[in-house]
Amino acid sequence: MNRATAAGFAGLACAMLTLSTLPAAADPAASQARLGDVQQALDALAKSPQVVGAIGEVYVDGERVDRGSAGTRLLNGKGGKIPTGSRFRVGSQTKQMTGVVVLQLVKEGKLKLDDKLSDLLPQVAEKDLVERAGEITLQQLVQHTSGIPNFFDDKLVGTFDFTTYYPPIELVKKSRTLPRTQEPGEKFSYSNTNYMLLGLIIEKYTKHTLAAEFERRVFDPVGMDDSYLPTTFPGGIKGPHGHGYFPDSTGKLRDVDRLNMSYGYAAGGVISTAHDISAFQRAFAQNRLLPEELKKVLMGPPRSAPQPSGQPSGPPSEGGSGQQQPPALPCGGQPAIMPLKGSAPGFNAVTFTSPDGRMQFALSATLAVSNLDESVHPLLVKAAEAVFCPQK
Repeated sequence: MNRATAAGFAGLACAMLTLSTLPAAADPAASQARLGDVQQALDALAKSPQVVGAIGEVYVDGERVDRGSAGTRLLNGKGGKIPTGSRFRVGSQTKQMTGVVVLQLVKEGKLKLDDKLSDLLPQVAEKDLVERAGEITLQQLVQHTSGIPNFFDDKLVGTFDFTTYYPPIELVKKSRTLPRTQEPGEKFSYSNTNYMLLGLIIEKYTKHTLAAEFERRVFDPVGMDDSYLPTTFPGGIKGPHGHGYFPDSTGKLRDVDRLNMSYGYAAGGVISTAHDISAFQRAFAQNRLLPEELKKVLMGPPRSAPQPSGQPSGPPSEGGSGQQQPPALPCGGQPAIMPLKGSAPGFNAVTFTSPDGRMQFALSATLAVSNLDESVHPLLVKAAEAVFCPQK
């Protein structure tokens, strides 16, 4: 199946991702759960000055049961509403897809979890792009325990020219200027560099582009017909969509829709829809993409160490390809609703999923503030609570 690979995406500055164990067994109560009104939840969200526009859809057992759109496509009430089925950037939700492809290669015997980085990508050792590459394993890259510094560290963000394309290996090289803070395998330490390297490993051992492998191994099998990984820069999202904004050095809001954020790639580049990202989460939960034992590898060991930039550590059940995460939504006596979040300049995108994997609320918000503004995420959580926990 052919899909467009239109250009442009905002990468993953402080993008976040939660992977939670979702039992494959069906729970009849899931389809009978009382849900709140999506449009009302989004209307309340879009009243916030931090939000330009928001779209969201709820799925139960693969069927859309509610949807909504609030705010506008452009700043200052311009551009009309965003169609609910529009594409949006999912940011670091991409990491879960990259992890799936890597572990499928493990299942096929093309890779092993204990393979050393220096053997998988000899150039990173030969050119001294990654310190101690001979000790770092594939599993450590997947689980963020390699200790490789994050190339998108606060110290390096200002060095990026967002009108210039950066090959993944150049971004890996940037991380070499930062000091290591741990031994390989010692603890969880989030680094986008890990997933840049995993993307390069996928391309080397499949002899295909990462975009092509996403199509073949994830998008086509799951029915993600409107999802793609951009390969041409710069550019915007294909089709109608909301525009996000980010304050420049003077505080003036700039439209970042067409910024050439080539640092997304395997760590945060995918563009998707509410339907598609919900379908992905459902397939992942039902072990249609990975067997249970490899899914556990992707989710990784418990985290107890502080996160980069002073962020707090996640709860013991979290790990793997996730960064610091918001808490799950408690809904009375019901199992907690788990969030999967991606964030970058101009947007926040969150997919909330029930523990049994049967219900999803996929939410995308375009912003009129920095995506690092701490007031933004609680607004998205409040919208999700209004949908999943209407009694609250």
